[in-house]
Amino acid sequence: MLGSPVGHSRSPALHRAAYAALGLTGWRYDAIECDEARLPGLVDSLGPEWVGLSVTMPGKRAALARADERTDRAVAVDSANTLVRLKDGGWRADCTDIDGVTGALKSVGWTAPRTGRALLLGAGATAAAAVAGLAELGIQRLEIMVRTPARAAGTVAVAEHFGLDATVVTWDPALPGASSVDILVSTVPAGVADDCAPAAAAAPFVLDVIYHPWPTPMASAVQAAGGRLATGLDMLLHQAFGQVEQFTGRPAPRDAMAAALNP
Repeated sequence: MLGSPVGHSRSPALHRAAYAALGLTGWRYDAIECDEARLPGLVDSLGPEWVGLSVTMPGKRAALARADERTDRAVAVDSANTLVRLKDGGWRADCTDIDGVTGALKSVGWTAPRTGRALLLGAGATAAAAVAGLAELGIQRLEIMVRTPARAAGTVAVAEHFGLDATVVTWDPALPGASSVDILVSTVPAGVADDCAPAAAAAPFVLDVIYHPWPTPMASAVQAAGGRLATGLDMLLHQAFGQVEQFTGRPAPRDAMAAALNP
């Protein structure tokens, strides 16, 4: 796991549990402090015993740029959270964060769209993956709420790539229309959306990608209102399934990995 900071990451627990369940006793999974500037050099320094890397913020775009091959979906969202060693020694980039979004929402009961609308808070790398996931779930219209609308251009381009009708709106803690969307996804850092918590509780499905510190005010408000809440840990778990399968070539031991999040 490459990222900065990584001390709070639960990914090591997930992957170590997976390797143990698969009988891969010689395998290791470590967290390495690494920002985007250091990532290319670190990747280049790794020996052939390294089969894969998980990448968290702020290195996801650097990982995509460093890769020798890239999946179509990673290119589409301009982000890679997964690097897999190729037979020729190179690296393939993928974005299993998309699977994290869809898996997390399905795990709390999502089946099909009602209005086909969603509200997305934020416009960073995680937001781009969320857009791809929302498209896969059947969302057709998307509002992207940000403090600086000009910074959402990349996320709008991702939405258009996946066939979504996207509109950028200026940040408003009242979250106008939250009760009429199918899904609300918050991809902003801890504390940024705290003032949105009361309004977010009106959405029928909410994904808050934060998992530390937890619970967030938004998560508490949604739970108190009886809404369907998918958490950052749900997303982490479901994105890790694909990483384990790409690293090992075997089906992910999902029950063992889920248990590792709730020891």
